[in-house]
Amino acid sequence: MDTQERIKKLSAKAKNLKAEEIVQLAHNEFGQRITFASSLGEEDQILTDMIARLAPGIGVFTLDTGRLHQETYNLLSLTQARYPQLNYKVYFPDTKAVEEMVKAKGINLFYESVENRKLCCGIRKVEPLRRALTDVDAWITGLRREQSVTRASLDVFEWDQANQKIKVNPLADWTLAQVHEYIKKNNIDVNPLHAQGFISIGCAPCTRAVKPGEDIRAGRWWWEQPEQKECGLHDNPKRQEFLKKKA
Repeated sequence: MDTQERIKKLSAKAKNLKAEEIVQLAHNEFGQRITFASSLGEEDQILTDMIARLAPGIGVFTLDTGRLHQETYNLLSLTQARYPQLNYKVYFPDTKAVEEMVKAKGINLFYESVENRKLCCGIRKVEPLRRALTDVDAWITGLRREQSVTRASLDVFEWDQANQKIKVNPLADWTLAQVHEYIKKNNIDVNPLHAQGFISIGCAPCTRAVKPGEDIRAGRWWWEQPEQKECGLHDNPKRQEFLKKKA
């Protein structure tokens, strides 16, 4: 069975399934050949909880860019302690690459241009992600269609062209209200910055609180246009075509 046919069959099986059932379906399908990428956001904390309860064999990892909020590091420590049954790994960027970038472009290069920002994201996030995905066939994310225009065409099972892996998005059709309902019901640990208006949390220099009435991704790279607001972890040709049609 080729990959596209496999995705098609998994998508058919996933139709009308709950998020927890999609997690189990993915684990049953890929076994040890699937991992979960957590950015420690609200959605990712939910999926960490689901995996710990229903499929602890799925590995979990996060990317430490070296520029995260202290609150994020505190949450990471708390999460690792709460779910000792998980194989939780932390990946870091290549030291030499970071040093050369900062020497050439400056410590806050990302404010100067989209190209600089993507360079920084590439070194601090994309390259470590590729290392984290080396020995798997699929990876799970906490992406939701509601999060941004770049994610509006998100599928539960889809092909990740950049990493040549199958991507699984169990929360694709969840609303933010559903996210908060699960967190409250299951007493999930979340970043305290969320209560201060930080809906989407990334690196400290590139994240701010969202103002009343703003889009939920407005706090990420706020100096850029909405269609540019991806760091390279979730590039998808299908969504690029979707954005072209919207233009």
